[in-house]
This record gives sequence, structure tokens and C-alpha cells, in this order.
Amino acid sequence: MDSEKLIKKLLETGALLEGHFELTSGLHSNKYFQCALLLQNPEISVELGQKIKALFADSEVNLVAGPAVGGIIIAHEVARAFGVKSVFTERVNGKMALRRGFNIEKGQKVLLVEDVITTGGSILELVSIFKDAGAEVVGIGSIVDRSGGKISFPVPFRPLLSLEVESYRPEACPLCRKGGKAEKPGSRDLNRK
Repeated sequence: MDSEKLIKKLLETGALLEGHFELTSGLHSNKYFQCALLLQNPEISVELGQKIKALFADSEVNLVAGPAVGGIIIAHEVARAFGVKSVFTERVNGKMALRRGFNIEKGQKVLLVEDVITTGGSILELVSIFKDAGAEVVGIGSIVDRSGGKISFPVPFRPLLSLEVESYRPEACPLCRKGGKAEKPGSRDLNRK
């Protein structure tokens, strides 16, 4: 699936929204990627997992990890493509943590996978978690990079789609200045409808 086809699929599935949004990072934007709507289709999920695997064909990978909630499905599909296990982290008291009895082996080669990356904050938390556990993080993959390639990570970062999508601090948001209220469709807003 090339970039053009992926954008088309995001639009067809309603996974690319336009309006006024508060992102998981706290930033505001006029575009929001709700990849859960894209990934609810197993055929698309499998295809995207295989495409991200292909981006890391030159890497040895024996575990794939993603952050809850957005990274769980795509990390699982990438793990399936590699034929390895998949684990996920989740927030505990505001910080990412490994739970549910997931065990990380020293020296394990881990590929981190996320659905959408805006600032990279969540994925950097994962880098620390896995390095602290003695694993080697070999790379970071994602469906969408909202920074247009401006994010830098300490390991190779290879997204399927890289778009420069404007994001604003709330106090500098032109959409807020026009009187609009930001919607919070992300996974951290537990009171959404």
C-alpha cells in the first residue's frame, strides 16, 4: 500500500477527521487520525502489518511492542508478519508501564510500533522501558508520522505515511482564537462519546 492508497483508505474508513481536535499530546490540530477505524478491518490490518515489517526487513526482530491503546492492533499485526510475540504497555498513574505478566528478556531485539506519532512522547517512554529491561530497541515503525519527518529518535524510525500536519499549543491555537472548542476523540479521554 503506497502513501496515496493509504490516504485514500484513511479517508474511506473515516480514520482521517477534519475539524478542531485536542491530540493525545495536548496539542491542537485541524486533523485527527483515528486509526482504530482503519484497523477494524482485518484485511487492512494484516496488510499494514506486512508493510511495516517490510520497512524493517534488514533488522533482526524477536519481539514487537506498542503502547495502549492505539499501538496494540498494529503492533500485533507486525508481530504476526515477523512470526514473533507482541506485547503492549499501558499507562499506570500517568506513566507507561509493562503489566499483565509480559516478560522481557535481556538482549531481546524489540521493534516498537505505534499507529500515529505526533511528538513521539509515548514511544520515547517505550524506548526507555525496554532499554531499562535490558532489551535492544532496533527501530520504531508507525502507520502515520504527523511531523512530516521532523521527529528524531535514537533508533531508525520508518513510518508508512509521513505528513506534515499542523499542531498548536492550546494557547497559540488559531482554531481556539476563532471561538471553537477542541474535540478529544483520543484514547485518553475516557468521557468521550
